Amino acid sequence: MKYRRLGKTGMKVSVVGVGTWQFGGEWGKAFTQEEADRVLRRAKELGINLIDTAECYGDHLSESLIGGFLQKDKREDWVVATKFGHHFHDKFKRTDEYSPEQVLKQLDGSLKALQTDYIDLYQFHSGPDAAFDNDELWTLLDKQVQAGKIRHLGTSIGSNDNLHQTAASSKIGSEAIQVVYNRLDRKPEERVFPSCIEQDLGVLARVPLASGYLSGKYKPGAKFGEGDVRHRHDPEQVDKKLREVEDIQRNEVPEGTNMAQWALAWCLKHDAVTAVIPGCKDEAQVEANASAVELLSDNHPQAWKEE
Repeated sequence: MKYRRLGKTGMKVSVVGVGTWQFGGEWGKAFTQEEADRVLRRAKELGINLIDTAECYGDHLSESLIGGFLQKDKREDWVVATKFGHHFHDKFKRTDEYSPEQVLKQLDGSLKALQTDYIDLYQFHSGPDAAFDNDELWTLLDKQVQAGKIRHLGTSIGSNDNLHQTAASSKIGSEAIQVVYNRLDRKPEERVFPSCIEQDLGVLARVPLASGYLSGKYKPGAKFGEGDVRHRHDPEQVDKKLREVEDIQRNEVPEGTNMAQWALAWCLKHDAVTAVIPGCKDEAQVEANASAVELLSDNHPQAWKEE
């Protein structure tokens, strides 16, 4: 595994993390504690130390599965990132809740679910600019940092071209940006990434496999069941993406190279990107994700240098 400094947080994170939206049950599978444990245990064996989750992946369900694992492991070995701003009602049904009072309630709910007394990175979750611009919210969060409940603040931008929230990061104390970035969606390269580099913000690239479309497993015409979030994607757009994936695989991916491995490494080669946080349903997918480091050199600007 390789490690990078997560921007001005100074935290040492593995370049491949574990995204855990799937633990919330919206990707066609319900996870038991034992299954989640196996995924996270294998991740640790491979040198992964970064877990990304959210309050609304289930009603703190993903966090609860992670918390169940952390109770059996060493909490200090992990960088745990979670988010705030949504209230889960049912699969694919959420409401926005960004008031300081509600966010404090969510924070306490996340700490309880994760069975920890601190969160390493607490991220504003894909909210509108009006909610982001509430000074009272950031004042509350700063107090939670001072109290030790939160180590660092971050912003998970909903639009991958949201320069407003990215550019305001230093002002409000946000030290990392999470953004959709993959070979099919390069929009952050235009405005968001230059701002991140200028401010020394860590960057977590979410959806690095484009919801699995860049895994190379799916062909145009692929169908997904109703319990899978991809069932909600526009079929024409899905086919368009899968045709583009075929072109990329034919023209850009070296012969004999696994496409998912290539796609993750492709994200990590950008100077702004600290880590990718792909989802994984089992130990084999964790292993496949981690293997992306085999395609990386050590000359990234954020590469962790041991003193």
